[in-house]
Amino acid sequence: MPLVNTKEMFKKAYEGGYAIGAFNVNNMEIVQGITEACEELKAPVILQVSAGARKYANHTYLVKLVEAAVKECPDIPIALHLDHGASYDICKSCIDGGFTSVMFDGSSLPYEENIEVASRVAEYAHKYGVTVEAELGQLAGVEDEVSVEADKAHFTDPDQVQDFVTRTGVDSLAIAIGTSHGAYKFKPGQKPQLRFDILQEVANRLPGFPIVLHGASSVIQEHVKMVNQYGGQMPDAIGIPEEMLRKAATMAVCKINIDSDIRLAMTATIRKYFAENPSHFDPRQYLGPARTAVKDMVAHKINVVLGCAGKA
Repeated sequence: MPLVNTKEMFKKAYEGGYAIGAFNVNNMEIVQGITEACEELKAPVILQVSAGARKYANHTYLVKLVEAAVKECPDIPIALHLDHGASYDICKSCIDGGFTSVMFDGSSLPYEENIEVASRVAEYAHKYGVTVEAELGQLAGVEDEVSVEADKAHFTDPDQVQDFVTRTGVDSLAIAIGTSHGAYKFKPGQKPQLRFDILQEVANRLPGFPIVLHGASSVIQEHVKMVNQYGGQMPDAIGIPEEMLRKAATMAVCKINIDSDIRLAMTATIRKYFAENPSHFDPRQYLGPARTAVKDMVAHKINVVLGCAGKA
């Protein structure tokens, strides 16, 4: 099947009490690892591209890699999504360039300005059958080109969501309920906690409307340990407990973003490979196991967190 937008994906996910994995892609091995896992488990998937990924790999290369994945995995729905589009022009460029879903991130803007730009993006995108995600509230943390200091982060106000969605016409809404970007989401000793009360109130205000969680990597400790064991320095890397994410997926959350866990799986595997095979220098020798690590991690997320196996 060709690339799809997220409309039908989210409708089924909301009704079925599961979420779609939105995995960030930067190169061929990541695309292959993600889509091979999804193809085997018959799981729909969103491949999302950040501004940093577009700078690193080039818009055209990324689109063609995803198009190749569509041909290799014909039995699953695949959406190509812009993650954290910072402006109308960036969103328009991706819509014109083959993306089937875009996010406009105006969470740092004044409320009315966020509405104004998000509505322009939605109006343009809908002409081409592209779905639009926007954000209310702001997550702390650092990942790729997103950086928000903790004291500037704030939870989503449920009193704003209905007005925002009605006036913008967006198709899904990212909210802030305690997730955070990057691998260092919480301080040592700090108990991870999601504000399910806010999520429930948002769901009450927007019945049937798909909600998105950003910054939702769990920072799997097996991979952190492996990174540190083989020369890395990642003390106190802590993520969101998977059981909390699974609970969110049974509520109104239809899309869960995962990036740091992919990076950790790849890096841990490559560090271990280099330590055990110091004479090897062929990139295929270490990128092959790294690709398998991505595949295994994605399969784990599908089965344990997302609940979307067999939903393609």
